[in-house]
Amino acid sequence: MMIQVTPLAERKLKERLEDRPGFFKLFYDTEGCGCDGINVLLIVSEMEDGDSRIESDSLPFIVSRQQEIFYEDKMRLDAEERFSSFKLDSDSQIYGKNILVRDMRNVSTIQ
Repeated sequence: MMIQVTPLAERKLKERLEDRPGFFKLFYDTEGCGCDGINVLLIVSEMEDGDSRIESDSLPFIVSRQQEIFYEDKMRLDAEERFSSFKLDSDSQIYGKNILVRDMRNVSTIQ
């Protein structure tokens, strides 16, 4: 699996890391979402058992092996200058135009 990150998205994600170590975890969040879930990018301190690395040019992306089924092998992550959210898509679908980033480095566990 790989994510191609545009230069603007890369810059905005690096700003979110704030010169602290971390991984961007692609996460399909179903908590409190009713029937459907939403895609989010979690900033986590370290990989957990069951996480896989996602290829990327410069940023560290991971995904839970249990959630790999939700995503295609090749995806793109883009951003817009005036918005804090991101767009994740592939050749065959749009995963979301309002992908939010949640910094979980100071939170004890991910549900």
